[in-house]
This record gives sequence, structure tokens and C-alpha cells, in this order.
Amino acid sequence: MKGTALSALFAAATLLASPVFAADDLCTMNMQKINDAMATTGATSEGLDKAMAEQVDKAKAAQASGDTKECIAITSKVLQRLEKTEKGSGSAGGSGA
Repeated sequence: MKGTALSALFAAATLLASPVFAADDLCTMNMQKINDAMATTGATSEGLDKAMAEQVDKAKAAQASGDTKECIAITSKVLQRLEKTEKGSGSAGGSGA
């Protein structure tokens, strides 16, 4: 009987912990995407790079303190900004009309 109760408790703890690991993974994945994007673009302005670097530092601090929600929020905004920057630079010379 104790074994069954202990197994149920362990299963419940595992299920409760899963979203935390998933959130931490998303934070880590977002930071990796940011690092990759900043390494490959290289053409962003110095001011934009500095602003993004500050945001990435805030995200890393949030992750280190265990605030994965804040890390995800910050990194998601940075990724959106990078995406807008890439789209803007990609469409600048597209039309010859």
C-alpha cells in the first residue's frame, strides 16, 4: 500500500515539474535562436545590437534567478525584433519598379 501511494506521489510530482522544464527549455532555445540570428545577420546597427545585448543579459539574469516566464517574455520580444529587422533588410532591394 505504501509503495502505491509513493508511486502516485512521485507521478504527481513529475507531472507538476514537467512544465517548469519545458519553460526552461523554451527560454534556453530562444536564447540560442537569438545568438544564432545575431551571429548570422551581422548587418544590424550597433545601437540595435547593444539594445538586444542588454535584453539578452536581462533574460539570462531572469533565467539564473529561476524566473523562466520573464526570460521567455524578454527573449520572445528580442526574437520578434530580430525577425522584423531581417524582413526589413531583406525587402529593401526587392522591387525594381
